[in-house]
Amino acid sequence: MKNLLVQLVKKAGQVLLQYFNSQKEITVSFKSKNNPVTIADKKSEEIIKNTILKKFPADKIICEETCPTIDKLQNNIRYWVIDPLDGTVNFTHKLPIFCISIGIIENNEIIEGIVYNPATEDLYYAKKGCGAFKNNKKILVSKIKNLYNSLLVTGFPYYTHKNPKRVFKLFNKFATTAQAVRRLGSAALDLCMVAEGIFEGFWEENLQIWDVAAGSLIVKEAGGKVTDYYGKENYLFGKTIVASNGKVHTQMLKIINSLI
Repeated sequence: MKNLLVQLVKKAGQVLLQYFNSQKEITVSFKSKNNPVTIADKKSEEIIKNTILKKFPADKIICEETCPTIDKLQNNIRYWVIDPLDGTVNFTHKLPIFCISIGIIENNEIIEGIVYNPATEDLYYAKKGCGAFKNNKKILVSKIKNLYNSLLVTGFPYYTHKNPKRVFKLFNKFATTAQAVRRLGSAALDLCMVAEGIFEGFWEENLQIWDVAAGSLIVKEAGGKVTDYYGKENYLFGKTIVASNGKVHTQMLKIINSLI
């Protein structure tokens, strides 16, 4: 499926860049407060969805903008998990940190994942059991073992304005424990940067399956670890995720569970 995945994200990426590079202001609507959607999101998703369903009409699509809600996976069904534009806020403000993310799930396992930033042309790909790659070069997580030497990354859920207490409590603790914390605005790219060893760890809550499906496989295939806040594997639907190089994972979970 790799060739198809690459074709899909690059074709959708061309659409995103047409809007991103346009001199015209991007029209934005809001699904909820601070949760924007643009015509670019929808056109990117439409291209990916239509191509998959034409080639594989029996497969199921899980996507952000135009798919029915799914909260449980079934065996013997192949799912394509699509985020047509991760980092919409960045995109609308012309910040080139956004991407397209597609994961493939069979028998409740993520078997392939691709994440593509069309602005930088960085393409991350992983297949279960075959390693993780950035622009066709193998990537591995970092070797740092201590949290105080670690660079971490996180994101803030859309409900932060209404309920910031826990979010900032965790952020403050990590910011004063780790070497530093960054907040880039694209969970899929955050995961990929853990996979390539830029960040030692990532945590976030209230993410959806399309935010993390591809990126979580890329982290694992690069030698890292991915769980929910409780050390379990319920991060696709459980709304919390921790990804790391594996060496600082227990330290991160200890901090999280001391504060939630």
